[in-house]
Amino acid sequence: MKHSICAVLLALGALAAQAQAPAGPTASGVVGEAPAALGVQGQNIFDVKPDASAEPGYAEQTNGERMKVQPGNNAPMWRQVGQGVTGYSSLPKTQAPEAGNLIQPFVQYPGSRVTNAGEAWRQVRNQWIIPYGAALFAIVLLALGIFYFTKGPLGHDHPEGPGTRRIERFTPFERAAHWANAFAFIALAISGIVMAFGKFFLLPIMGSTLFGWLTYALKNVHNFVGPLFAVSLLVIILTFVKDNIANRADFVWLSKGGGMLGGDHQVPSHRFNAGEKGLFWWGVTIPGIFVVGSGLVLDKLIPGFGDVRSDMQIAHMIHATLAIWMMALICGHIYMGTVGMKGAYKAMKTGYVTDEWAKEHHELWHDDVQAGKIPRQRSAAHQGDAAATTAGQPAQV
Repeated sequence: MKHSICAVLLALGALAAQAQAPAGPTASGVVGEAPAALGVQGQNIFDVKPDASAEPGYAEQTNGERMKVQPGNNAPMWRQVGQGVTGYSSLPKTQAPEAGNLIQPFVQYPGSRVTNAGEAWRQVRNQWIIPYGAALFAIVLLALGIFYFTKGPLGHDHPEGPGTRRIERFTPFERAAHWANAFAFIALAISGIVMAFGKFFLLPIMGSTLFGWLTYALKNVHNFVGPLFAVSLLVIILTFVKDNIANRADFVWLSKGGGMLGGDHQVPSHRFNAGEKGLFWWGVTIPGIFVVGSGLVLDKLIPGFGDVRSDMQIAHMIHATLAIWMMALICGHIYMGTVGMKGAYKAMKTGYVTDEWAKEHHELWHDDVQAGKIPRQRSAAHQGDAAATTAGQPAQV
């Protein structure tokens, strides 16, 4: 009974207090007006701002200034991190030159948007180098296939007999340099193609485990074969540069399209025609120098280069682009040196060609040999034969 009386008195007191309280603002903003709706009221979170955001220069505050008004709010620091500002790091610059930079500054690489350098490099690689590189390969292989099935192998068969006269086209040293460079290039090309494009055509077949082991192995092959390619490339350039200088006959060859525009008679040329010279300069020498240089940067073998991410990104873009360019052009060279021209592979295998082959494919070179301007036998192993060569009466091999 006592408890019931107390509960009734408390309820009456609460009603009296509510009746005497002054009217205040409601959810509608009008004093004394009844709420527009009962229950929990929502609000746009973007309209809710901390009190400190109303201060002048809030967005430009340093981290120290922000700590005074909003302790724990490190937005200024992370804004600087996103802008590439260098922060403090206890690691020495000699060991970690970019330890103070978590995010690279904004750049615009060719083919990318204006964004931080890491993202710009990713855009160039994934949106340009990979898809257009694959398209270039497909176009080259398709063109070579169409050419083979429409034109067939160029040239004629020149069988050799007991009295066949031959010319030494490549010395043993030249062939050794060529094959060393060729094998190194093929190893680099296969490993590079798998690392760049393998996830599109090998990963679905092999699975992630086997593909991971394969790419790891080929990465090491790529790194160790690279120096062999660099050395053999230098030897190739120094060995063949003297015969790859342009002359008047090359312009005639180019004007007639190398004889491809009509008939089966090839345009006269010296030891190498204009197409071969073009491959030497624009498919091997010039891009090869940049591919080797950028590869050495990626392997951090050149002092002063490759220590920061931007060096590696630029080196990778140069390396990948020119390597794909080289592979596309050398596909044509491999085609012409094997199934595309009769007798071409045998010339590099044995070093010799017949007089008829030389006259058909490199008539001006053949004429110089016949005139004694160029020795028929150039290797040191047959100096006696070379000494016996006289103008107009070449030694028989």
